[in-house]
Amino acid sequence: QVRLVESGGGLVQAGGSLRLSCAASGSIFNINAMGWYRQAPGKQRELAAKITSGGIINYADSVKGRFTISRNNAENTVFLQMNSLKPEDTAVYYCYVLKEWEPYWGPGTQVTVSS
Repeated sequence: QVRLVESGGGLVQAGGSLRLSCAASGSIFNINAMGWYRQAPGKQRELAAKITSGGIINYADSVKGRFTISRNNAENTVFLQMNSLKPEDTAVYYCYVLKEWEPYWGPGTQVTVSS
């Protein structure tokens, strides 16, 4: 089992910044990728950013240039630095780990961007 604990969500004005953190524990070997998905009200969950064990990074087009994902392998932690936030970034952000090609999800952290 993989346990994920997220932190760093909150309320911020448009143009502001937040930094999300996710710490993984438990059976944390053979991790293929870590990252963040988000789900806005009434919408499907979508990828925000992910980083593979080989260091390949993918961003959603809507966050490119504003969000930066990073990973601390020694501490099994993944971060999402979110700058120039927009009201449309409002969503529940879920930490994601792909372990042996099986996904694990954190409970989610709310990010609200006011206009």
